Formats: sequence, structure tokens, C-alpha cells
Amino acid sequence: MSKPTPAGIDPRGPRFGASITAVLLLVTVFLGLGDSSARNAGFALLIILAALFAVGAIFGNSKHPYSFIFKKFVRPRLAAPTELEDPRPPQFAQAVGLFVVSVGIILHLAGLTYGVAIAASAAFIAAFLNAVFAYCLGCQMYLGLKRIGVIRNS
Repeated sequence: MSKPTPAGIDPRGPRFGASITAVLLLVTVFLGLGDSSARNAGFALLIILAALFAVGAIFGNSKHPYSFIFKKFVRPRLAAPTELEDPRPPQFAQAVGLFVVSVGIILHLAGLTYGVAIAASAAFIAAFLNAVFAYCLGCQMYLGLKRIGVIRNS
């Protein structure tokens, strides 16, 4: 017996969040390429981003701080969405983002000079693709893993 599919979410919400995340990650990349004090600031920002990704990965996009901003200030100004999307792929994408920025945190702690910039660059590419082109790499990974049976209908 499978669980019912969770309620759909407005697909514009995760795109809105990806826009904010992309900007923060771009700032993190530039800080990560600077002198040691700038790199430390980039490291601190990466930790904040890791916490935000963790909220999305654990609790889902509907509980993410960006979701509250979207629901309160953006969605009331938009027409109703033409379709809703399954919240599981974007939640998986948040877990992928958490993994990527966690690698940057580990690389920084291990002493790799540009570890923060490298990880933030990788995460920025994914966030940018989602924000600008509505192409969610983490969602595509989820669907691919589901297709080959690694992720089962839950």
C-alpha cells in the first residue's frame, strides 16, 4: 500500500527561492575568491546557506523561509498557477544543495583555499538554471533515480 501523493506546490515558489539562493551563492563565490577574511565571510555565508538547504531538505519547501516570503509578498500579486507540482523532487533538490555546500564547508575546514568558492560555484550553477530557465537539476536527479528504481513511490 502506497502513501497518498503529497499536496502539490506552486512551481514558482521554488524558482523564487532559487533566485534568492543564486544571488547569495554568487556573493559566496566572490567572497570565497578573496583574501582570508573575505573567504571566512564566504564560509559563514555558506554555513547559513547549508542551514537553509537543511530546512528545505528536512521539512520541505512549504516550510522553507523563502516560501513564507513567496506566499506573503509574491504569490498574492500573481495569477493562480496553471498547475501544481509534486513537492518531493524540489525537496530532494534541497538535499542535493545541502550536500554540495556541505562539501564546501568540509573543504574549507580541511584547509583548501578555494573550497568554498568551488562548492558555491557548483551550487550556483544549479540555482541559476532553476531560477532563470526553470530547470531543476536536483529534481531531474530525483526523477532519474525514481525511473531506475532507486527511489520508490512513497
